[in-house]
Amino acid sequence: MPSVAAGFAPDLDKYLKSLRGRPLEWAVESLISLLKRRQIRGPEPCAVATAHVLLQVVARSKWHDVDGLLDNVAQVGRQLAKAQPKELVIGNIVRRVLSLIRDEAAEDRNEASSETQSEAALTPIDGTGSAFLHRSLPSTATRQDPAGGDSSFAAPPPRPGPLTSYSTVNVPKSMSHLLSASSSSKGEAFPSPPRTSGTSTPARVTNQVSSQVHALRSEIIDGIEEIKDEISQVDDRIAAIADVQVHPGDFVLVHQPTPTVEKFLLRAASKRNFTVLIATKPPRKPGEDVQYQGLRTRLTAMGSTVINVMNCGLMAYMARVNKAILGARAVVASGNAVVDAGAAAIARAAKEHGTPVLVLAGVYKLSPVKPPRGTALVEWGAAADVVSYADAHMVRDVVVQHVVTEVVPAECIEMYITNLGTHSRDQLASLIQEHYKQEDNDFHVDRTA
Repeated sequence: MPSVAAGFAPDLDKYLKSLRGRPLEWAVESLISLLKRRQIRGPEPCAVATAHVLLQVVARSKWHDVDGLLDNVAQVGRQLAKAQPKELVIGNIVRRVLSLIRDEAAEDRNEASSETQSEAALTPIDGTGSAFLHRSLPSTATRQDPAGGDSSFAAPPPRPGPLTSYSTVNVPKSMSHLLSASSSSKGEAFPSPPRTSGTSTPARVTNQVSSQVHALRSEIIDGIEEIKDEISQVDDRIAAIADVQVHPGDFVLVHQPTPTVEKFLLRAASKRNFTVLIATKPPRKPGEDVQYQGLRTRLTAMGSTVINVMNCGLMAYMARVNKAILGARAVVASGNAVVDAGAAAIARAAKEHGTPVLVLAGVYKLSPVKPPRGTALVEWGAAADVVSYADAHMVRDVVVQHVVTEVVPAECIEMYITNLGTHSRDQLASLIQEHYKQEDNDFHVDRTA
């Protein structure tokens, strides 16, 4: 496990800067250790770090075909997912990259297949290769009728020439495959034209494979960069929908607002005035600063009213609330949302009062996994965050459990707002299918074990 230098407080930015000149294995092991120690935590930092490491895997790992690349990405992704299984976005980014590789490979295969068929339409007449007959030209032929006349008939279309078969895409699996294919082509019906240059066949084949792998590598790297750009633009795209969801005079309840929720509220406050109720934790120490003071100041400057509400007093305000807005850490296939602890109580109370609950989550937070049973998605924190060590003599025989995240059932959620728009629970399945492949849903399961 990589060690951390003295005076070095690891976070996402410092981790990315430390990768310069480091080998790929160091980058993977370093991220694994940071995830285990929760020094990189939260959906967006974990997603960005995962995408960055997978980009390094595509660019720097050794692979000669698509199957090898898929294995490399799945292997690294499996290690990252096991390092912090509570962060579902890690597995989501790995699945997105695997789906990207399959899509790029299929696109290259289709293009190569069409090019090969067009080249096969030109067939040499003799062994010199100087004259060619286009197969698509003779659409009719003339035959001698038994009665002595000529009659025209449609000639059957000729079969295309032999095509090189690939297991996954147009990139051959190994050099031995190429050499065997080259040697077997000597017995084909249509002889290849003679070589006029001094370059040998294996050298040409090697250059062809290298160019194909290089082109595919570049396309996949560009696709991963687009995923990283999408993650960075999620909050702005979700905030663009705030004008439609928040109306003048609304009472909006939020719970420990995430950066996504903050941008959403600020965008709505720039257009209209409303009242925001922020559910916060009680202060641990007397005189402690008010939570979310920066958000309160900015909303008040725009003309909106902000009220801090303790979690224990939410029920007194729920009758006045028009909608509750929650920021999700992840959303599973069933529609259940993983949120900060305390938000589930708000969602259940809102359902009892008929108040709609809106969940804000980027597409990269939508996970195709089925919701596990029990408390598998619940994260437990250190007891010292809620109980002071100075009171240890009072709680000597008490077990203190500090819940960090919990799950909001799908039946308590009215609408999901993503960077692609608003969606109901019934639309999540189709949205997930557009971004993931079915064969990659269980990539984290090691079938070789």
